[in-house]
Amino acid sequence: MNKQEFLTHAGVQAQALDLWLEQRWLIPDQTSAGMKFSDMDIARACLIRDLKTDFGVNDEGIDVILHLVDQLHGLRRALEQLHKNL
Repeated sequence: MNKQEFLTHAGVQAQALDLWLEQRWLIPDQTSAGMKFSDMDIARACLIRDLKTDFGVNDEGIDVILHLVDQLHGLRRALEQLHKNL
């Protein structure tokens, strides 16, 4: 989906998205037509939005939380691969 569709689905303001892209909290695919967002990007944006608005997490906290979430998903993929190889 394009940027406008993403903003609508994620319920995020354009200024917030620009900051999150700059912080590299979201890294959409780049195509010749521009940025292409996925459902995973929407889920991540909703997590960021909820952490900031509902829980009052600051930017440094968001960095830590997203890093831990990424590590968790990486470990999950590694365990799935290990399980397949058994």
